[in-house]
Parts: sequence; structure tokens; C-alpha cells
Amino acid sequence: MNSPVPSPAISTPLVTMRGIRKAFGPVKVLEGVDFELLPGEVHALMGENGAGKSTLMKVLTGVHKADAGEIEVDGQTVSMGSTTDAEKHGIAIIHQELNLIPHLSVTENLFLGRELNTFGLLHRRAMRQRAREWLAHVGMQSIDPDLPVARLSVGQQQMIEIAKALGQNARVLIMDEPTAALSERETDTLFALIRELRSKGTGIVYVSHRMEEIFVLCDRISVLRDGHFVGSRPIPGLSLDEVVQMMVGRSLEARFPTREVTPGEILLKVEQLGDKHVHDISFDLRAGEVLGVAGLMGAGRTELARLLFGLDKATHGRVLLDGQPIHTRTPVQAIHAGLGFVTEDRKAQGLVLDLSLRENISLPRVPSRAGIIDRATEKRQTQGLIEQLKIRTRDMELPVRALSGGNQQKVVLAKWLALKPRVLILDEPTRGVDVGGKAEIYQIINQLVKNGVAILMISSELPEVLAMSDRILVMHEGHATALLDAATATQETVMLAATGGH
Repeated sequence: MNSPVPSPAISTPLVTMRGIRKAFGPVKVLEGVDFELLPGEVHALMGENGAGKSTLMKVLTGVHKADAGEIEVDGQTVSMGSTTDAEKHGIAIIHQELNLIPHLSVTENLFLGRELNTFGLLHRRAMRQRAREWLAHVGMQSIDPDLPVARLSVGQQQMIEIAKALGQNARVLIMDEPTAALSERETDTLFALIRELRSKGTGIVYVSHRMEEIFVLCDRISVLRDGHFVGSRPIPGLSLDEVVQMMVGRSLEARFPTREVTPGEILLKVEQLGDKHVHDISFDLRAGEVLGVAGLMGAGRTELARLLFGLDKATHGRVLLDGQPIHTRTPVQAIHAGLGFVTEDRKAQGLVLDLSLRENISLPRVPSRAGIIDRATEKRQTQGLIEQLKIRTRDMELPVRALSGGNQQKVVLAKWLALKPRVLILDEPTRGVDVGGKAEIYQIINQLVKNGVAILMISSELPEVLAMSDRILVMHEGHATALLDAATATQETVMLAATGGH
């Protein structure tokens, strides 16, 4: 990756936000926040989950109307009463949660709400041609513009969202966790695109929890904490510790906590497991061990987890627990065998967003006596897990959708910890979680292995895999290409194996 370029010369800001305040009922989300974006600047907006970043950007794009404060575009005070107002001022946003309609084609999604037509007659050929141009701009020229979006990978769908925003000729582009679902190749394409846009004077607000990206890509950083503006700093000369101090109000003793646990006996043994996506995978997993699983997108990591948990059916191979074969053809069988699975997509697969914390945590198994739900035990269990995992909520009956992303992830973890699993599969356990929340999740992982739980951890963040694993299983195109000792492995050796090398 390239080093960041020097910050752009001082000029009239594209966007200035002053004294922005926003509350939802009694909850104050933004309290007098300032923010500034210059032309040709990549400006990182950072803060813990719940700090107010998304709300501030929704105020800028007209999704929410500020209770107080003012917004200027090109030095002129403007009113952002709707998303249409934002678009008129050249402001576009790429949301972390995809806003595509699965059954519509790529072209139809790109032009949704702004179709080319004459007297209601759609100019399909012109839209298709322009869609091809926009796709080529984001390195997706191989995608058929007539293909339904549902048939694309999550990473490809993210690039479609980016192409859609660029099609608005935006002068201000807001990117919320844009690389969370991208492969390394797609990420490199995105970074090259961002640098091209920066050179043309586009201002980019970059929201990400991935520190490496911030230091590689961005010119300046602004930090929010608990709805307040902490300050802005240029990236050159700034250290990771200083960013963490700004975000959480304290220094973290270590980004990755140390763990001194000696793995015990083999708990889980996988022999020649496979289906059409996963090919003859074998490994063992010990009590009190973290086995990291690394690989590029499409390597088969999540497919392996789905096989183990019974979400997909293996065509061959076997799984043994304590030396005895177990059958996990369904998730219910996997749960009864002692397995838990924190899925990659917490909102679509890990949570029921409209249910409360209590209901979500009890989903896998509701406490009962003689077939009657034991509410008292359920509430004690929920409260204990809220305290143990430091879930920030004012009430266990609050709908999960009201929580920040990091706290939602902790609820997913709590759901499985309530079952006291012997083997826990974690698929991207810290995706979309801030640096403080990540540290707390790492401490939870360390406590679990200390208690003898065996953990299979899938992660796209190589520093996380290297720091939190005892051994690393590397996959490429459905095959296991290496099993490495994490103490001696490097990012280079992992990436070599992940690209098919030995």
C-alpha cells in the first residue's frame, strides 16, 4: 500500500458543520459537534460505536434534521431537510448496510429513482451503456449490468453501491466502513479510486475502524466521543496510541491483550470434510486454543464454518468431539453437541433486530421448568451477561436495533455464551467494531479459552489473526494450503499461502 499524501493546501472548505446538536427523545446523540472537509481531502471520522459518527453524517445528508447548528457548503449556509437537498449540493453517501434491491438488475439499481426516460419511456440501452462505464470505473467491468444483484457477492454489491454514488457526480463522498466486505483486490481497487477522486478535488469522509487503512489512506482525522467533538489532527506524525487516546479517553495497555494459556487435549477433530465449496479439510482443535482461519474472499472460510455447524450438508468427511463422531447435519444437532456459531452478518443472521436484548440472548435456548418459561432465571442470565460483556444499554428490554454495532456484536456473543459451548466458531467477530470494543471482545476470547473453550476464529484482518491465534489455518479456493504456528507466522507467509503459494 502507498503512503498517505500530504494534506491538501488550505482552501475554502467544501463542507463546514458548526455546533450540530441532535437528540432522539431524552437521548442526546450530538452535542455541539464541529466538522470540516476540504476539497481533495480524505478525512477520517472516527470514534467508538455510539460516538455519533453515523448520526452526524445522516444530518449532513438530510436523513436527520439537526436540532441546532449550521451547515455550510462552499462557504454558503444551506438547509439539509432531505436527502434530495444533499444530492443537489453534490453530497453522496455509501452506507455500511447495503441499500440495493436484490431482485432488480445491476443497471436498475444504479438508476433507481433517477431513470433516464422520455415521457415515461425508459432509455434502457443508454442506461445499460452508462452502467458499464460506471462499473468499469470501479474495476467491475466483468459484471453483466443485466444480472440481478442477488447473484453477486457481498463485496461486489459494495462496489455497486460505490459506482452508484459516483454516478451522482458527487463532490462530497461519505464512505461508511467501505472495505468491511471487500477482498484485498477489491480494496486495492477502491483505494486507487479514492486517490483518483482526491486528485480531482473530491472531498471524502472516510469512516472506518481499521486503523491500518486510516494511516495509509487519510490526510486528517476528526474524533467524536460520546456525542462530543474531541478534535482534528493531521495524519502525518500522528501515532496509533494518540488516536486511541482521543477515541476512548484513555490509552489501551495493548492493542491485543496477551494470553498465557497452554492448549489442552484435542477436543474437536475434523477429517477430510468437504462439499462442492470446501475440499477435504482436516485439522484438530484443542481445548483452550484459538485456531485462526485466514484467506481471501471466496477461499471457503465461511463455508467451512457452515459445514461444521450444520447450516450446509457435507458430502464427505467426519467430525469428532472427544474422539467420538458427532453428526451436525442441522444447527440444532450442532448446538446439542456443544457448538456455537457467531455469524459474519450479525444483522441478517445473528440477531432479530426488533426483539429485545433479553429475547435475543435467550433465542438458542429459553430457560424453562417443566415446559414453562422461567422468566426470573432468564432475566438473571441476561443481566449477568450484560455485566460480564459490558454491553452498554439502559434496559434489557430495549430493541437490539437501538444499540451501536459493537454492542450488537456483544449481544450475539452473549447469546452463545449463555449455552456454555465447548467449541465456539467466530466468523469476523470484530467487523464494524471500534478499537475499544475490539479490545473488550479480545478479552472475552481470552477468558473463554482460559475456561477451556476451543475457538475457531475466521478473520479478514491479518494483524488480528496473527495476534489472537495459537495456530493459523490458511485457505485458498476451498483448500487448506497451510497450517502455521502463529508465533512464527508473518503477514507475508499467510498471504503467500492465501494466494495459493506454499
